[in-house]
Amino acid sequence: MERTAGRLADGRQIIWYDADGTHRTAVADRRDLPTTVTGSQLRRDPLTGEWIAVASHRQSRTYLPPADECPLCPSDDHLSEIPSPEYQVVAFENRFPSYELNAEAPDATDGLDTASSASLPRPLDPHLEQIRAGRGRCEVVCFTSDHNASFAQLTPQQARLVVDTWADRTTDLNAIDSVQHVFPFENRGKEIGVTLQHPHGQIYAYPFIPPRAATELAHAQAYQQEHGRSLFGDIIASESAAGTRVIAENAEWIAFVPFAARWPIEVHFYPTRQVPDIPALDDAARDGFVEVYLDVLQRFDRLYDEPTPYIAAWQQAPAREHRDVAWLHLELYSIRRGEGKVKFLAGSESGQGAFVNDGLPEGMAQRLREA
Repeated sequence: MERTAGRLADGRQIIWYDADGTHRTAVADRRDLPTTVTGSQLRRDPLTGEWIAVASHRQSRTYLPPADECPLCPSDDHLSEIPSPEYQVVAFENRFPSYELNAEAPDATDGLDTASSASLPRPLDPHLEQIRAGRGRCEVVCFTSDHNASFAQLTPQQARLVVDTWADRTTDLNAIDSVQHVFPFENRGKEIGVTLQHPHGQIYAYPFIPPRAATELAHAQAYQQEHGRSLFGDIIASESAAGTRVIAENAEWIAFVPFAARWPIEVHFYPTRQVPDIPALDDAARDGFVEVYLDVLQRFDRLYDEPTPYIAAWQQAPAREHRDVAWLHLELYSIRRGEGKVKFLAGSESGQGAFVNDGLPEGMAQRLREA
């Protein structure tokens, strides 16, 4: 893999990734872009302890442009975010980031009513109103220059280049002092909320360990202390032995519908050997992932007449914590619950975080095996 770094017109970093060793020269961005101004901040929810990002500048981000104005296609007559006439895989800093490395520490009165001149603004209560700069990084990863493709339609060679790109970006982002957790993911489909149809994913480099990762790691740590074994490893062994929920596997990876699946369609992918993150995968494991992942994605799209919307969420070790207990895996799930029907995260899921699955995981596993 060869990488070529450059800068966009407003100073954001862009990196081209090429699998064939072709030497590339960074192409100048000819757009007249204003300097990106962000105001990302974090506010702590005192009821849950979770950090909530506030990034009001994202309200103006691009929304479902026509194909001939796609900002992720190569630049020709239409100048895009990628200033070159072709590319294989590209990663660049998001123009509308939720987190930003240069975010300034918020003023203690940010967001409070300061219109009254009768008194000074009320200071924040440190027990209830904790606020700090959202110093992280958000990147976009374009999987292919083909606007009408999807990840499932990539060749194994193209998909492997995406895996290598994820690994490279994880290594770079983990090295940033303010970053605690790197999360590559893909949102696919308008039903999920995708605002750009071009096949792409994102990477969030959080300045904290996000709730889902923290919960999984806490349970894994407790299980290790109680049983002296890896929770993840035992899950893999149990699913492999039962076989009823396994969708696909090879010598390097196993993909299965989890025993307590939350989503109408949900598949987890695990390497058969424990590694903390994507950079730790060797060549055989990266090739093995591509084989199993493309297989399952293609099954997703054969379930219904329309392509299945999904979220693909990598769960990897934080940058500096829990790396001994973590076991890299990917969680793939869809809100599609039937032909033309989606599951909304309504009262129970949104109000209490208590999921209700309308179907048996074993039944969905059987449908995916038959697809």
